[in-house]
Amino acid sequence: MHISELFQLRGKTAIVTGGGRGLGEQIAEALAEAGANLVICSRKLEACEEVANRLKQLGVEAVAMECDVTKPADVQRVVDETVARFGRVDILFNNSGASWGALAEEMPLEKWHQVMEINATGTFLFSQAAGRVMIGQGGGRIINIASVAGLDGSPETILSAVGYSASKGAVVAMTKDLAVKWAKHGINVNAIAPGFFPTKLTKGVLSYAEQTIIAQTPLKRLGSDHDLKGAALFLAAPASNYVTGHVLVVDGGMHAM
Repeated sequence: MHISELFQLRGKTAIVTGGGRGLGEQIAEALAEAGANLVICSRKLEACEEVANRLKQLGVEAVAMECDVTKPADVQRVVDETVARFGRVDILFNNSGASWGALAEEMPLEKWHQVMEINATGTFLFSQAAGRVMIGQGGGRIINIASVAGLDGSPETILSAVGYSASKGAVVAMTKDLAVKWAKHGINVNAIAPGFFPTKLTKGVLSYAEQTIIAQTPLKRLGSDHDLKGAALFLAAPASNYVTGHVLVVDGGMHAM
């Protein structure tokens, strides 16, 4: 297979949750530039429609759908409508996420549940629904967005969000477990663990810790609006055919220290 084919997604169909902004938008753009048709979903339909309309200019089909990833009926509807329109689900990016900042001893239980429901349960529900389709069609790709916060503890000077860290740790474990269980069906399951990118989710942390984070990052900067695109395409494309159960860290070297 020629190297250009290893990074080609023409004719493939991808679902990107939380694709209306931030890292999800960046991921959706990467897949569209490689030729994939997109289903972009989140609770905010208007934002997804804006991204979908822009990506159509790349010559691919792009559809926006409203979806709350914590609601099984919403998740199943998106998967069913994707199959009805495109015939299959080749790629799923579980990107929807939430966080809540508080000292561990002061974390409100309702916020703990909210973060876990979106980040962990939402990832499971979408993986399960898309996984059923992929099992039936003989394969597919599931890529979960974890976080460096799910790999190690974080000092309070940088991040105090125990629910977020715990939920992303759960995503890492889920990724590896599904990779082992679904390998026999031709489904590759991997994760990306981003470091700090300027997004709505990190705005609060960066407001007080940006310089500290940069100082502790070997590349001495935050992630940009294109730094996740290569990793996303690699795990979605044939280039990673022999990669499953892996967590790809994209953090400017912070996790290496």
